[in-house]
Amino acid sequence: MGLFSKFLSKGQEPLSQTGVDGKPQDQKSVSRNKPQAGIPHKLAGEADSFVSDLKPYLPSDLVAGSIPHVAGVEDEAVWNAASQACSTEKVVYFYSVDEGRVWYLACPSASLASNPDSWCPLAAALPGQSEHWDKETVYIYEQEGTASALRWDPDTGRIQLYIGASRTILPKVQSMEANFVTINPEMTDVLPWKNRQLKSELLARSLTKTLLLTGLMLCFALIAFIAFQYISLNVTDRNLRDVKNETETASTELITKSYMAMQSNVTTHMARIQELLDELTDIDGTLVKYEVEGDSVTWEALVPPSYSSGIMSIKGQVQPGIEPDGRVRIKGSQ
Repeated sequence: MGLFSKFLSKGQEPLSQTGVDGKPQDQKSVSRNKPQAGIPHKLAGEADSFVSDLKPYLPSDLVAGSIPHVAGVEDEAVWNAASQACSTEKVVYFYSVDEGRVWYLACPSASLASNPDSWCPLAAALPGQSEHWDKETVYIYEQEGTASALRWDPDTGRIQLYIGASRTILPKVQSMEANFVTINPEMTDVLPWKNRQLKSELLARSLTKTLLLTGLMLCFALIAFIAFQYISLNVTDRNLRDVKNETETASTELITKSYMAMQSNVTTHMARIQELLDELTDIDGTLVKYEVEGDSVTWEALVPPSYSSGIMSIKGQVQPGIEPDGRVRIKGSQ
């Protein structure tokens, strides 16, 4: 930190240690946001093993860039750009959206082989993040003899990243006419790297576990339903037998009574019809109608005119007119 301290003593006071009005900031009032386990981690059962205490680390092969913002495909677009910049698909990246562009930092995943569970403090200087003031400011971070500077070209607006040994980078940054902000990793929000492959595997594990738990719950529910139905059938079986016996008895009794009633009525009417036929035969008469409606009986017969007043049980009301054969029609109800 020696050369870096000399550089700051010659230049301006770092903005990260003073407020915009030049007054010192109260470091105790600064609260840091750390990454928390999300829903996929909880669904996969990995919330307890989630690491939120990340260590700051500056990769030596860090790259920076920007691409147009297309809503909904930020991750895929940044991953594609970072893969081309790093010449490998296995990259980690972090991005921030501001003013219609996506600003990102990225490096090959292999660069973190000796520094897992780490983050890059320069990410806090991207537009839209906590340490970004404006694009005229140069943002500096130094770690273990390696320094980095992040700035925007005043003519083209392109993001520029300088990274290397402190004795090389700091004199170059010193010659720039700009304000400087020193990134303090202990004061900024922790911004973890994004890894597309690890995210896909995490989602796959969470989906697999969710499907497994859903299947088990469904199986238990079906087993409980079947057991309930089995118990219900055993409990109600005795009642069903009693009801069946009572129903059969009632049905048999009803059929018997109906049969007896029908047999009794049919026999009576058959006897009456035979009686009418016998009497009408003796007087040269003819039974033309015998109708039963409920409890009432009506019949009609043709008899010679001399018997229009009736004879024996053939008594009824003479209908007006004479039939073509010369006989009269009698209508009775007995």
